[in-house]
Amino acid sequence: MKDTFVSQCLDILKREDIKNEFKCLMKPIMDFILTEIYPYIYLIVILVFLIFMMILAILFILIFGYRNKELFIKNA
Repeated sequence: MKDTFVSQCLDILKREDIKNEFKCLMKPIMDFILTEIYPYIYLIVILVFLIFMMILAILFILIFGYRNKELFIKNA
């Protein structure tokens, strides 16, 4: 009984008209969710960019320090 019910539901969901109706039903919900999380997406992108810039700055500092070891040794 359970197996036949599941297979009937899957058969119904495979039909094109049901797929289109489901898409139409889900579109407003997805639009609402996306508009609610846009600020968080922007914040995450900005933070990732800042972290990338900080890592790049650390890399340049390390490369400069490795090339000019004597500058750091004399000051110590």
